[in-house]
Amino acid sequence: MTRLVVCAALGVEARALRDPAYTVVRTGMGPRRASAAARLLPAFDALAVAGFGGALDDRVRPGDLVVATEVRTATGVLPCPHADDLADRLARGGATVRRGPVVTVGHTVTGRERRALADLGAVAVDMESAPLAASAGDRPWAVVRAVVDGPGHPLVSPGTLARGLAARRRLRRSAAALAAWAAASAPCRTTETHLPEEAGP
Repeated sequence: MTRLVVCAALGVEARALRDPAYTVVRTGMGPRRASAAARLLPAFDALAVAGFGGALDDRVRPGDLVVATEVRTATGVLPCPHADDLADRLARGGATVRRGPVVTVGHTVTGRERRALADLGAVAVDMESAPLAASAGDRPWAVVRAVVDGPGHPLVSPGTLARGLAARRRLRRSAAALAAWAAASAPCRTTETHLPEEAGP
């Protein structure tokens, strides 16, 4: 069986993503906590970072899922070769899925900074994905974010609760796609049986 670990920053995200097919790890919010959690993850064959995120592009609406084609930071880029398979599986489950670069930052992004990141082609922003994705090494990894805020939908506003509940429902419905993606992307573990050597004559 493929060992999938799904990382979520917040308790509400972790509860929405809980599923018997994989292990959910709550990392805490922000890149510092994510970096610390990355060093303590249980053994895995595939890794997913999932939870809420903020849209940068006004074509990405609250409730949409963003699947990262790459994760960007101030110091580099992590390409995600497994993005399309996960995005296709989520779309077949009924989600509106957007694919594109996700930027990991250490603070809430608003206004001019949001527009500047969008101008560089990024579609969403989060605070945890980069250090967790880096910990996967050569194993399959993916990032999926349910959009809560974005241009025209500020994080602190009367509509945030309703948007958050919609995003939570979407995360809950993503469990089957995450498990199927991991099974297809990562080789299953095998148990080797070592027979005792025959004694000589």
